[in-house]
Amino acid sequence: MKCPFCSSENTRVIDSRPADDNHAIRRRRLCDDCGKRFTTYEKVETIPLIVIKKDNNREQYDRSKIEAGVLRACHKRPISAAEITKLIDDVEVEIFNREVKEIPSSEIGEIVVDKIKDLDPVAYVRFASVYREFKDVNTFMNELKKMLV
Repeated sequence: MKCPFCSSENTRVIDSRPADDNHAIRRRRLCDDCGKRFTTYEKVETIPLIVIKKDNNREQYDRSKIEAGVLRACHKRPISAAEITKLIDDVEVEIFNREVKEIPSSEIGEIVVDKIKDLDPVAYVRFASVYREFKDVNTFMNELKKMLV
């Protein structure tokens, strides 16, 4: 690692600790030539995940889209922000553990539906109604009957 002050490559790590909720490592470094200290952050570089939309268009994965859908479904429900964040984190873990470069949006939707079902029944029906594009009251009723069984 080059020193940002004198450009010497004669530097060493004097302290390391987790940073950014264990998603990065913070390292304090010391330049042996000029004696100045500086901090670096190390983060794992991931391959971008591509989402295949219903119309076969492809776009880069965006956590905020899942977040927006879940927040809409949970609006005015007794669900804490921590529970919502955990649900979204769990969805992401499941998506990235598949270790694929592309994933259909329908698979992401099913993962969210499965997770939100355990969180809150009303939020589940709200999310499912938009995600599964319920066309009429009978579709709602069929989904509700599945939940009551």
